[in-house]
Amino acid sequence: MSETCVYIGEALARYSFGVDHPFGPRRHDAFVGEFRRRHLPDKVDVLQPVKAKQEMIEWFHDPDYVDKVIRMSKLPAGYLDGGDTPAFSNMYDATAHVVGSTLDAVDRVIQGEYKRAFIPIAGLHHARRDTAAGFCIFNDCGIAIEALRRKYQIQRVAYVDIDAHHGDGVFYSFEDDPDLIFLDMHEDGRFLYPGTGRLEETGTGKAAGTKLNIPMPMGASDADFLRVWETGEKFLREAKPEFILLQCGADSLDGDPITHMQYSEQAHAHAAERLCRLADEYCAGRIVAMGGGGYNLDNLARAWCAVVDAFVRHEQA
Repeated sequence: MSETCVYIGEALARYSFGVDHPFGPRRHDAFVGEFRRRHLPDKVDVLQPVKAKQEMIEWFHDPDYVDKVIRMSKLPAGYLDGGDTPAFSNMYDATAHVVGSTLDAVDRVIQGEYKRAFIPIAGLHHARRDTAAGFCIFNDCGIAIEALRRKYQIQRVAYVDIDAHHGDGVFYSFEDDPDLIFLDMHEDGRFLYPGTGRLEETGTGKAAGTKLNIPMPMGASDADFLRVWETGEKFLREAKPEFILLQCGADSLDGDPITHMQYSEQAHAHAAERLCRLADEYCAGRIVAMGGGGYNLDNLARAWCAVVDAFVRHEQA
């Protein structure tokens, strides 16, 4: 039995805004194709998606907002936010499977069945407690943080985000929480949605200094990533987290149609490898990774497989 599990299945692919939308159904299948081409199913345990109960979603989200998503799933029209996140038929069911798969991964890792887990269609980091945002309906990252605390009394959680877009839905929801350790390396918000994540944003009140936002310049390369990663890793080590969540959006790779970064998949492999080592030191090896963004199908397939491969190689080392 492997120490790593990966969630794939049609229920995750259904989290999609249509074939012509950047966040379309082919993202899941692109990952699965590369995953199989590299023979990774032979090296990990492949699990089916799991649907979250409504009460779990409401650990993070306001009940009124959850009810709105349910209503609009039946008669889909318009947007769930100011114009970025369109409603689609059965979106509640699709998003509940994203959330449920992330939570199932957390459960299995905490209970010692696995040390590492990866969910490709997950990491919906823009959704706020009371609204959708940036293609994200329910924030499975935020729900996972709440689950770790409510179910397992794990307070000191490290949330690491290398998506090109700032994880604003997580950051502002826990901005005043001193036990949520937040590291986010993203394209400078002066050039890219959501326009947040300044270096000066380090947390408020008792949480001041527990958040590290690192805006990266347009065209940032692997060399830039590796240089800055050292600062981020030092920050994480000083925090000594009990559990690590990684949002590894692939829209920071060169050639993404809506961002301006120039990483290769080696940046993602490096982050995953280093976090595995850190998790071994402080977290009993526990890390759950979520795919996040990425709108070039080849890029996301390579980047996410690089993360899974790093998990496997660490297991075999």
